[in-house]
Amino acid sequence: MRLLEDGQMIRDTYEVERFLGEGAFAEVYRVKHRFLGRQAMKVFKRVGMNLDEIQDMLGEAILLTHLKHPNIISVSDANIFETPHGTCGYFTMEHVPGGSLDKFWRSHGGQFVPIETAIDLVKQVCRGITQAHREKPPIIHRDIKPQNILVGYEADGLRARVSDFGLAKKVNPLTLLATAAGTLAFKPPEAFAERKGDSCAADVWAIGATLYLLLTDRLPFEMPANVSWGSKNLFDKPVSPPSETNPDVNHALDSIVMKTMEKQADSRYPTAKELLSALENWKPAIHDSAPKPKTLTSEPSKSVLGMPSPADEGIAKDLAQKAFKARQTGRLAEAADLMEEAFNKSPELRQKYAHQVKMWRCGVSM
Repeated sequence: MRLLEDGQMIRDTYEVERFLGEGAFAEVYRVKHRFLGRQAMKVFKRVGMNLDEIQDMLGEAILLTHLKHPNIISVSDANIFETPHGTCGYFTMEHVPGGSLDKFWRSHGGQFVPIETAIDLVKQVCRGITQAHREKPPIIHRDIKPQNILVGYEADGLRARVSDFGLAKKVNPLTLLATAAGTLAFKPPEAFAERKGDSCAADVWAIGATLYLLLTDRLPFEMPANVSWGSKNLFDKPVSPPSETNPDVNHALDSIVMKTMEKQADSRYPTAKELLSALENWKPAIHDSAPKPKTLTSEPSKSVLGMPSPADEGIAKDLAQKAFKARQTGRLAEAADLMEEAFNKSPELRQKYAHQVKMWRCGVSM
């Protein structure tokens, strides 16, 4: 049973609009602040905690207030409210209508995400994580994956924000290591070793695995369904360069991606800053002027991260119609929000209306 209901008021300030998703420790809702508009509210599942326990749970929110960066999700409020079952803690963040990079990736259907778009988004992720890695001692995210990267349109294009710092941790200042945690499909070999090491280089691996997925629609290593921290021989097979799956990937990009996938941590880029520098120096391949056919993936269902919900063109069409109605009445921000939701249901709508959404974010009705 969910903690909040649609229409419920929290502290006479937030109206709950709808449930967005949940993790192991919290549920996330879209809420409307009485003055500041839409936000995302993260509500802890454990109810009845005392104030000290709630403050411990708010560690993520406290951390995010220190890691202010355009490519890290921002926190606007943290507080408690009373429920019939006891005190409940929450914090609110900026709401990103487009949702996760996972949804963005899936919305491309049987086509790869364009390389320039994939590189741009991953560079933004690197910029955000660089902010964490440059702390003293460094802060490691420990759970970088497409589901924890939010993507939305702004006036100047797509903006990525790294979210869910619930597992983030400061490394030991002497060893620069922490205990491994996170999603196993995006963890490096050292996380499965006896010491279960995690580090800035492990975050680099996770960013590299995310980029590999965007370029190939595959994960660099196959993870069996019963994988666990004690699993062996997960990394015995060599990684295939992305260019073997996606012919638009050049050798220079292959080299960058493969360096993030080095099995020895000290052979990778040591932090997100060095990976960012490599990606900023990368140049796309120069093609001839003849039009190229659209590249299709070998796994059009994009099922490598689990079976996606079936694309519902009916819902997409309905959302698009609501978006245009909102635009006609001058509610451009709401129109853009609705259209971004529609994009995740229909790849064709993204191709057709992405430019208009950017204009709406600029305050231009067209």
